[in-house]
Amino acid sequence: MTSNIEVQRGKLILVPTPIGNLGDMTFRAVETLRNSALVLAEDTRHTLKLFNHFEIQAPIESFHQHNEHKKLDSVIERLNNGATISYCSDAGTPGISDPGFLLVRACVQNDIEVECLPGATAFVPALVASGLPCDRFVFEGFLPAKKGRLKKIERLIEEERTVIFYESPHRLEKTIRQLVEILGEERQICVAKELSKIHEQLIRGKGQEILSLVDKMTVKGEFVVIVEGNT
Repeated sequence: MTSNIEVQRGKLILVPTPIGNLGDMTFRAVETLRNSALVLAEDTRHTLKLFNHFEIQAPIESFHQHNEHKKLDSVIERLNNGATISYCSDAGTPGISDPGFLLVRACVQNDIEVECLPGATAFVPALVASGLPCDRFVFEGFLPAKKGRLKKIERLIEEERTVIFYESPHRLEKTIRQLVEILGEERQICVAKELSKIHEQLIRGKGQEILSLVDKMTVKGEFVVIVEGNT
């Protein structure tokens, strides 16, 4: 006898997490994680700290760039069987310079519902507070570590929109120096560090000024670098 019962498909929910201050976690994000059949995390050790703080007890598994290809099929199978699965990266919104794209694409290809909760993304507060035009901008994420780095900056010489980068602490000075060399000393630059944390700091000025200020900064954590467009 053939059953006519259809299994209701599940849903993937992308859950932004605080970029620093845990007070930025939304009530909706907490409830979503609590009610998930499974939470996928970029780094379970990091996310478990969040779970402990908000008393979340949902099952949790790692899902990151080193294992996502291997685990993707099993996650899609669970979603097809009706599970509600949440995904969160270490900080901010999944998919924005973080893992998440591969999973979202697979869900779309399999007609599985995808929902993304509104929440933290580091470049938005940095851009708004920079004093540079934020009505039109281009987000470039992280520059390549080596190959193609200079070419990517050179392609932005004529870009009229405000340009946003993420950068790691050990490449920050190099990045500012290359931006000044290629885009010119007159471009206004804003560097934001430790956003939403106790030692949050934004420095603003022309390229050469920023270069000298960066030398004096305590360089730790990730940075947002915002560059004036070609005027």
